[in-house]
Amino acid sequence: MMFASDNTGPAHPNVMEAVTRANEGYAMPYGNDALSGLAADAMRRLFEAPDAAVHLVATGTAANSLALGVMANPWDAVFCHRVAHVEEDECGAPEFFTNGAKLTLIDGADGKMTPEALARAIEHTGDKGVHGVQRGPVTITQITEVGTAYSLDEIRALTDVAKSFGLKTHLDGARFANACAALGCTPAEMTWKAGIDAVSFGGTKNGCLGVEAVVLFDPELSWEFQLRRKRAAHLWSKHRYLAAQMLAYVTNDLWLDTAKAANARCAELAAALRAIPEARLLHDPAGNMIFAELPRGAHKRAMEAGAQYYLFPFQSSLEGPEDELIRCRLVTDWSCKAEDVARVIDLWRG
Repeated sequence: MMFASDNTGPAHPNVMEAVTRANEGYAMPYGNDALSGLAADAMRRLFEAPDAAVHLVATGTAANSLALGVMANPWDAVFCHRVAHVEEDECGAPEFFTNGAKLTLIDGADGKMTPEALARAIEHTGDKGVHGVQRGPVTITQITEVGTAYSLDEIRALTDVAKSFGLKTHLDGARFANACAALGCTPAEMTWKAGIDAVSFGGTKNGCLGVEAVVLFDPELSWEFQLRRKRAAHLWSKHRYLAAQMLAYVTNDLWLDTAKAANARCAELAAALRAIPEARLLHDPAGNMIFAELPRGAHKRAMEAGAQYYLFPFQSSLEGPEDELIRCRLVTDWSCKAEDVARVIDLWRG
């Protein structure tokens, strides 16, 4: 009954087998091996973008921060939602890797910016001449940090605003596959066809051992990205092990199958929570992450029986009035079992 994070789950056997195969013999380092070329070509086909630059890193923080590094000047603003992933979970890495670009936070219901709010924020930035930060890129978290998803029309509306000011847009896709599965769209439809200029395509949370891809739809950004990646100590010497994971991940739609499995288990949890009179969903979950409220007694029964997930705030105690509502976050991964979902539901119901 592990619902703490999709980072807790195992790598998919196909991915592990690919890494084992890559371990045979010798290969040139730093991305100059055959597997790296095959992985990049496979990604270009997946995104229907033959001219895109594809670069692999080991962490999502590196993917997002390096991508923003080639899109923002140190004196720029980076526009994002107040609970965007780059704001909530990157420990200041975007500011560090951009050499000081300022995250400009925008409010919006359900973790999503609106075009109107984004336009206002951009209009009020860069109007102080040399004394203020200048207008820089927009970054969209998909799936959002509260478990919702932007529709394709919502993404297009935001990129239209950005483009009207001459700005680029980055898609932070740690849970990219879960969003594609939820929307029933292709990677191309959720990125460059909707006006996205660069995407961090997540693999680690969805069945990989540890690999993320940065896809730059403007290949002119590629060389600077490579230099920044090396300077930031994120260029792997034995790059073939990253490439082997990514190639296995995108072969035969493994990335989509694993996301669909995670989303299905999450939908079962959400349906059960809706049926529990004392429970409340805080947002309508789109993919594999739920924020909800349950009575303390329900949490206590589940956790004492072995269920693992986060309570909010983190210092929330299982000691106290059993009918008091306590917030929680639940995340499913590709390997989550239906019987574990059923068991935690039974425990919540008492």
